[in-house]
Amino acid sequence: MADTCTVDLNADLGESFGAYTLGADPQVIKLISSANVACAAHAGDPRTMDDTVQMSRECGVAVGAHPGFPDLVGFGRRALDATPREVETDVVFQIGALDGFCRRHSVALQHVKAHGAMYNVSLVDPAIAAAIASAVASYNKTLIFVAPFGSCLAQAGRDAGLDVAFEGFADRAYAANGTLASRRLAGAVIHDPTVAAARALKMIQEHTVETIEGETIPITVHTVCVHGDNPRAVDILTELRSTFDRHKIQVASMRAVLSAHQ
Repeated sequence: MADTCTVDLNADLGESFGAYTLGADPQVIKLISSANVACAAHAGDPRTMDDTVQMSRECGVAVGAHPGFPDLVGFGRRALDATPREVETDVVFQIGALDGFCRRHSVALQHVKAHGAMYNVSLVDPAIAAAIASAVASYNKTLIFVAPFGSCLAQAGRDAGLDVAFEGFADRAYAANGTLASRRLAGAVIHDPTVAAARALKMIQEHTVETIEGETIPITVHTVCVHGDNPRAVDILTELRSTFDRHKIQVASMRAVLSAHQ
């Protein structure tokens, strides 16, 4: 790529709970530009939220809320039979909780990205997508709404008048309809840093991604995600940064990336 382009690099952080530690947050945060912080529903707790926001501020990393289904046992990866109103109010509740810690540390909340099963359901269910978007817009219309290109969720964000950042996943396989492949399928989670970096680069440069079935589908990305609970998250992020450097791809916050595309 001859010209320099800009992309955000995000990871899900703050997913430890009580005495249980998940992810290598102190190492991961040094390699990203935006953090999606768990809001004590699918993971996290008030102390972890507080620590993660403070750490983000110290590292110059933008903070976003990462609301999910209230399901600590299932880590928010089980689809609950929740009504749109339940989803909407749960999301408002979780954004407000994290925003409290952001205010405590003089950090501006940047974005909202749904987690796990809530995210996946919203990609194909317009009612749930609209509920999440409505929650964000009613709380603060200046927040960036994170959603995949071409999804119900992205459309709901636009309909709600929100700035939408299109997201791609470096360490997850896609299904033919553009949703993430079930984690129960072999190859759904990518652990090889070289493979993950090559996929991210193709998303950015060629606007395509290969599905788990071997098809090629279109994709546009403003932000690339690596899951913080991936055991090789640090290795993958290190390889991504190295690959981006070689191809003159700059890493910046979502706000900066969207501004560059306007």
